[in-house]
Amino acid sequence: MIRKATVRDVKAIHRLLKKYADRGELLPRALGELYGDVREFCLFEDECDGSIIGCCGVHVYWEDLAEIRSLAVCEKHQREGIGSGLITAALGEASELGITRVFTLTYRCDFFEKHGFRIVDKLTLPQKVWADCIKCVKFPDCDEIAMLKCLGGV
Repeated sequence: MIRKATVRDVKAIHRLLKKYADRGELLPRALGELYGDVREFCLFEDECDGSIIGCCGVHVYWEDLAEIRSLAVCEKHQREGIGSGLITAALGEASELGITRVFTLTYRCDFFEKHGFRIVDKLTLPQKVWADCIKCVKFPDCDEIAMLKCLGGV
């Protein structure tokens, strides 16, 4: 079941993201930062036990631009369509907000290509570079790949 996150979910989101951050597959997110960004997250909750097995954030940068970030699914539940469901929910939310362009920085281009994203130069995303990337330990030698999807026929 996909639903919006609440503050009660933040520690579970943090644990899930930390597993991938520790392996260098996602950027780490501080617990305090996640509390501040909790409204951005949608979750996939296990219907049997209520555990959080997937998460995805949508962060708005500008009137027409948002980022899908912190997409993670528990390893034992990968390839079950959970990530795709979270992407669909995130893109729907972005569309409802009137966003026309959604980007992501990823190591999993093939996954995002299946959802209509295409590779772009990071320099076409100055809002991201100057808001977040400049503070990142990987800056300026980031190895993530920028991908963009246009919504609403744009």
